[in-house]
Amino acid sequence: MSDPLERLVSIFEKFPGIGPRQAGRFVQHLLRSSPAARRELSEALLELGGSVHQCPSCMRYHSGEGKLCSICSNPQRDLGSLAVVASDADLTALEASGTYRGMYFVLGGTISLASEKTNGLREKQLLASIPSRLKTGLKEIILAFPANPEGDATAVRVREQLQTLNEPDIKITSLGRGLSTGSELEYADPETIKNALENRH
Repeated sequence: MSDPLERLVSIFEKFPGIGPRQAGRFVQHLLRSSPAARRELSEALLELGGSVHQCPSCMRYHSGEGKLCSICSNPQRDLGSLAVVASDADLTALEASGTYRGMYFVLGGTISLASEKTNGLREKQLLASIPSRLKTGLKEIILAFPANPEGDATAVRVREQLQTLNEPDIKITSLGRGLSTGSELEYADPETIKNALENRH
């Protein structure tokens, strides 16, 4: 594809929830933007590769100088609880609620019910991390997935995987239905997330 406009539209179309019409609007917006604004965007994209890296503990992306992110390296966090979330955006939403002070693990998505594929999900990394987390006081794993069929299917699978570890001292809970069915965690308001955390079961 040699046309730069068509190429850019096709790139934007690959973004989650973006169709051809919205992708075209993005390109038109960039065309109307100043050269300085376009340069700022291109520089920010280039910096993603250099300054952003993945935390080896929670698997979220961060731009801190150390290997561990600011949450995993914070000695004030509660090592007794681990929230397993689908995405970095869900982690950010839980943090914004101001209710949860434990640790996180980003699974990297949810199970697609259409294909039931688990490619890209970090199940093995999660299971491998549990023994060392137990040594530092892990008591509860909270399955904090979206309140939709994909989230529910993922919670069932992750629960089954965790139970194969035969660790009776770990309590496995799920978020309460303060979240309405079908809702995405990243779009829930802090009060709703707070209620879901407090009513976990």
